[in-house]
Amino acid sequence: MDDTIRTALAGWGNFYQVTGAAAAALTGLQFIVQTLLASKAFRPVSSLDPEGGTAAFGTPTVVHFSLALIVSAVLCAPWPGSGGLRATLGVLGAGALVYSAVVLRRARRQQIYVPVMEDWVWHILLPAAAYAAILLAAVLLGRGTEGPLFVIAAATLLLLCVGIHNAWDTVTYLTFGALRALDPSEAEAAPPRLDDGPNGPPGR
Repeated sequence: MDDTIRTALAGWGNFYQVTGAAAAALTGLQFIVQTLLASKAFRPVSSLDPEGGTAAFGTPTVVHFSLALIVSAVLCAPWPGSGGLRATLGVLGAGALVYSAVVLRRARRQQIYVPVMEDWVWHILLPAAAYAAILLAAVLLGRGTEGPLFVIAAATLLLLCVGIHNAWDTVTYLTFGALRALDPSEAEAAPPRLDDGPNGPPGR
């Protein structure tokens, strides 16, 4: 590998150790969240199209975290030459772009939720932009060092942020949906809120 690229990558070691560890931890948390969502409290929410909803909004989040972890590991590996690094990043970026198209198709076909503009931005556009940036950086890595490496770092952080946002968005949506789906007997058993008076919330 060119000494310039090797020296530049050495300076990014701590950054990718942090992002890789964060991506691995967040991926593990996704499995825990998915297990909790399968509990009885959340079953009424997923009665329409649970497989389609998970494929469109749940699985991609795990993929974003996994790709951030893989990219971090790739940038920390002791490559003997820049060709293998560029090829690996290019394959990852191109494959992830194809997967983004698959996610778009699944999001349009699923029946559990009607996406709004914010959903299209966070679930489709931003991840695709991150993957395209990785692919572009792989192409340009041989022509310059600092610029493409900063692009890859920004794309990795974007994938982490997108995954965190989408995971939180999914959990809050399902949580509030499950609360609305509580039957009267369960609602009566729920503990009162602090601002509830003897006749219910103030103002009623």
